[in-house]
Amino acid sequence: MKRSFSFASAIALATIGLGLPLVACGGAGAPAPAPAVATPGSSAWPAAAIPVDPMGPRPEPLAPPPFIPPSAAVFAGANGLTVWLLERHQVPLVSCSLTVPTGASSDPKDKAGLAYTTANMLDEGAGKLGAIELARAIDDIGAHLGTDANADASFVSMTVLKSNVERAFALFGDVVARPRFEPAEFKRVKDLWTNELLARQKDPDATARVVYRVALFGAEHPYGHPWDGTAQSAKAISVDDVRRFYAASWRPDRATLVCVGDVTQAELTPLMTTAFGAWKAPATPAPTPLVPPAPKGPWPRLVIVDRPDAPQAVIAALRPGVGASDPEEPALWRVNDAIGGSFTSRLNQDLREEHGYTYGARSRFSRSRGPGQVVAWANVVTDKTGDAMAAMLADLKKFADGGLTDGEVERTRSQARGELVSVYQSDEGIAGHLAADASLGLPPDWEAKSSAKREGAMKPELDALAKQFFDPSDAILVVVGPRARVQPMIDKLGLPPAEIRDADGNVVAR
Repeated sequence: MKRSFSFASAIALATIGLGLPLVACGGAGAPAPAPAVATPGSSAWPAAAIPVDPMGPRPEPLAPPPFIPPSAAVFAGANGLTVWLLERHQVPLVSCSLTVPTGASSDPKDKAGLAYTTANMLDEGAGKLGAIELARAIDDIGAHLGTDANADASFVSMTVLKSNVERAFALFGDVVARPRFEPAEFKRVKDLWTNELLARQKDPDATARVVYRVALFGAEHPYGHPWDGTAQSAKAISVDDVRRFYAASWRPDRATLVCVGDVTQAELTPLMTTAFGAWKAPATPAPTPLVPPAPKGPWPRLVIVDRPDAPQAVIAALRPGVGASDPEEPALWRVNDAIGGSFTSRLNQDLREEHGYTYGARSRFSRSRGPGQVVAWANVVTDKTGDAMAAMLADLKKFADGGLTDGEVERTRSQARGELVSVYQSDEGIAGHLAADASLGLPPDWEAKSSAKREGAMKPELDALAKQFFDPSDAILVVVGPRARVQPMIDKLGLPPAEIRDADGNVVAR
């Protein structure tokens, strides 16, 4: 007999087969309770076994320790010479820098650039060698020798393989103690120098740096002129001026020799005796290094320098700074980094990344024996000069009033540590850094002390420095560019009337 099979029956059998209850129609008896069904995540589901790491628990990363640079050993050399020595024997290199505490701030009136050109003449023939022979002798031993001067000091530096250090020191001693100052070489150097000064007037950025100094300090202040002088002052300098300046300034009892690298005091002493033994100090007492006073004003509120052919405009806000030995100087590094001292700073992120006014907006403060300057600046698209200046002033005002964010406090601490570590990666970098300290009258352990201060500065101290040094309310504003195009844009900002100056900072009109 064929049995009929309905769709309802199929459902019932399938349900029974799955072990699920059937609900009777018409209120028949209560269904049997459903058995517990385990689902992932329920208490009935077996917990997955956590694998055991054979290396043990992962340690939490610790904050990097502060970097405390090593301090140089100090001892006396020949004829009153002071020596700083930092031994580093990892690579067979020796880097030395000799400095005297006389720079552009000691230039005679109307002879700006004398310290600079005196330093520039030191390696243009020395001892028994003319300029070309000296350059060849330096190249033959693979050495690097350079001369320079800044506002407060003059330098001669040398880096060489240890295997050639004896020959290098002989040349180094000639350059420092026995320069020839030949008239023919001076004429050649002066011609090149004058051409560079004339070319500087066509560079808006270089022009701005000249104007910063004279606008902030005034033409009569020791810091009020550019280190390398002006085209006008260069005309007044003769080779006899260079000789007299050298005789008064380059004396062993005022000099500090900084050496870093694969050399010991026992090895260095005979090298110095041979190189500097005949370098005698004059009988007159050594003059005290000049410490220029802080600028006093009154200052122009707005300065415009007309450069009709400039492809871009330069905008800047500057204020008085501090001397290198000031207790606030180490922490000021971090404040400057937050507002304009790095690519991630506020000014660069706003003016470059947000608005596209410039390829880079920066800030810096000068490191000098006397109080220097703090400046924020950018090279901007000429047609956006007004907008860029408004944005810069707004950024500076917000920073001065609100201080650093918590993120900036931590980032600048890490950045400061990294910058100092990078300086101490090379013998040449360390020697230059320590020579700069010595030239400013700082002690040999200054880097260790300032590093600790910079590392430990907290938000209240940093915020106070931001207010003190970056408030644009009374800053000197400088604009260098095509005046006919930029001044109408600047006038819309409601600033005081502009003072017009030339490329050397001289007042043309008020």
